[in-house]
Amino acid sequence: MSAYIIEGGSKLYGSVRVHGAKNSALPILAACILTNGECVIDDCPPLRDVEGTVRILRRLGATTVRDGDTLAVKASALAKNDIPDSLMREMRSSVIFLGALTARYGSARLSYPGGCELGPRPIDLHLAGLRSLGAKIVESGGGIECSAPDGLRGCDISLSIPSVGATENIMLAATAAKGRTRIFNPAREPEIVDLQNFLTAMGAEVRGAGGSIIEIEGGKPLHGARHRVIPDRIVAATYMAAVASAGGAVSIENVRPADIASVSAVLREAGVDIRESQNRIEVASEGRLKSVRPIKTQGYPGFPTDAQSIIMSVMASAQGTTMFVENIFESRYRHAGELIRMGADIRVEGRVAVVSGVKRLYGANVSATDLRGGAGLVVAALGAEGETAVGDIEFIERGYCGLDESLAGLGAKISRR
Repeated sequence: MSAYIIEGGSKLYGSVRVHGAKNSALPILAACILTNGECVIDDCPPLRDVEGTVRILRRLGATTVRDGDTLAVKASALAKNDIPDSLMREMRSSVIFLGALTARYGSARLSYPGGCELGPRPIDLHLAGLRSLGAKIVESGGGIECSAPDGLRGCDISLSIPSVGATENIMLAATAAKGRTRIFNPAREPEIVDLQNFLTAMGAEVRGAGGSIIEIEGGKPLHGARHRVIPDRIVAATYMAAVASAGGAVSIENVRPADIASVSAVLREAGVDIRESQNRIEVASEGRLKSVRPIKTQGYPGFPTDAQSIIMSVMASAQGTTMFVENIFESRYRHAGELIRMGADIRVEGRVAVVSGVKRLYGANVSATDLRGGAGLVVAALGAEGETAVGDIEFIERGYCGLDESLAGLGAKISRR
């Protein structure tokens, strides 16, 4: 296992570029198997989760060629429609292949997915959506078999909650369904819009992403396409939080400010100076920050659950008390115990965490409990007094490419051990 060794107290200055969004790249790569043509994906970072998706593509028979941050995928020789348990366990988002494979082959076999332990994350909405399209699904022995012997048929599907994964799976499967599919109450995240843009570039007829209804006219012939992945809004939010924690002034490049408006609003309320332009956010922070009104995680455009831990790390040393309410995942406060090891005053009860800001945090040996929780510990360590060792950084590298190098380039005292 590797660790980041961080000596806190160094302010951050300079500029940093945000890489492509992990949560966009993964469903887009799954969509590549919908066509025999070559798909070229730009700004597709070599993250652990992305490389795990590439291994799945190769297992299925696709060829992939990486050139820097550009990944070319060709699925003309696809030979399998099953994904083994060893690959499915690597990440939760691997379930997105269920819709894509069913669209391509009319059938799919895979096991239940793995990923970060954030509490129960059932895929019942995924399966219900595919069943509505005409798929027959059998669950047994930890596996899922999906088939559509009579083909998929377009229909109206209303999601009880706006699940990102279920929305994506239905979108992918619906491209092969006869007739029109309408998804009511879909997820509205920017990554959903990015998937729509890629599918339309391939020749699919999809519209409405980002709104209350997504419509797909299925059965259109699809071809290869070139697409650039949108910037990762959570990585951008992490750099903003890093400046808020450590102090300094940093220009964050390749970012879409509107995508993280809810995070910017919280940091502004805390006392961080934030200035935005078309694809840049300039962040400056000096002195101790102050607490903010209760932060409640919600689907987009609300405050993202993926930013909860990194903002909690900032509030841990802010003046006053901040309440967090986690509405998305049941077990997303596992990082709180690690922050307490650094001197934080945090009380957790169910989905509520009350953070009473302390004057300063102190270096300690802590461990990443999941992807975003680990990033939150790095943010906390940058502003802490003394040395912090953040272990199990393999979690962090699932969603951050060269985080230590980027922070070191801004003046942070951080190394990898």
